Amino acid sequence: MEEIYDLSNENIIHIKKGEQEYIQFRKLLEYYDIISHCYSVGTDKNYRTLNIDLSNLTDDEYKKNLENYKTLCIENNMDYTKILRARQAHTDIVIAKDNIEKNKTLDTTELADGLITDKRNLVLATTNADCILLLFFDPVKKVIANTHSGWKGTLQEISVKTIEKMKNEYGCNPKDIIVCICPSIRKCHFEVEEDVYSLYFDQFKKLGDINVFIEKKGNKWHIDTILINRIILKNAGVLEENIIDCGICSVCNKNYIHSYRAEGKGYGLAAALICLK
Repeated sequence: MEEIYDLSNENIIHIKKGEQEYIQFRKLLEYYDIISHCYSVGTDKNYRTLNIDLSNLTDDEYKKNLENYKTLCIENNMDYTKILRARQAHTDIVIAKDNIEKNKTLDTTELADGLITDKRNLVLATTNADCILLLFFDPVKKVIANTHSGWKGTLQEISVKTIEKMKNEYGCNPKDIIVCICPSIRKCHFEVEEDVYSLYFDQFKKLGDINVFIEKKGNKWHIDTILINRIILKNAGVLEENIIDCGICSVCNKNYIHSYRAEGKGYGLAAALICLK
């Protein structure tokens, strides 16, 4: 018998339309007349493009992945031709965009892990396979952002730098900004060696008791990067009730969500999209 599953919970809705599946945040759906958004579901779909370190795609694979983007956009009333994907490299760089300047792929020409815009119909895209993706929306200033925060990005506090950029370039008030956290690896599976633990200890000991988000198990450490982002976002002025977590671990749900740790070499990528209508 075919397995029946539903990732929906109090914060998200899991939508299935034929072969297309995606997650939407209930909070952002309150603004359906202003924005469109989604996070892809299904390991049979891949959103890998010809990024700086991913140029080994065949032409057929690349075309198939582009078709996945196109279908996902059509399902969510976004213009596929207006996609702008962050050229992710685990940096802390966040850039503001008002056009679709890009190279022959969907990627931006600039290296960046976060994109911000106040322009309508520009589709901001990020991808992941365990890393955290964050969707930002200011309903007052009508500004959106899409940020990729892997363990290096979290260490560099790119989520806070996104808030700062929204504030400095668009006049956003952090209290107005909604931040939605997409499926990613969680503390249960984010196990690291002492080298990574030491980096996190040095960076986040300023937050107080590190035992709140770091737990030692044997000779390894488990780090709660979701909680760290929640804390630093709150410290940056984002209201606690406006930080919305989907609560889904990509490794625990490896049958439905792409996971580097679960899939290994040749892993696929999921996509998060957001657009001002």
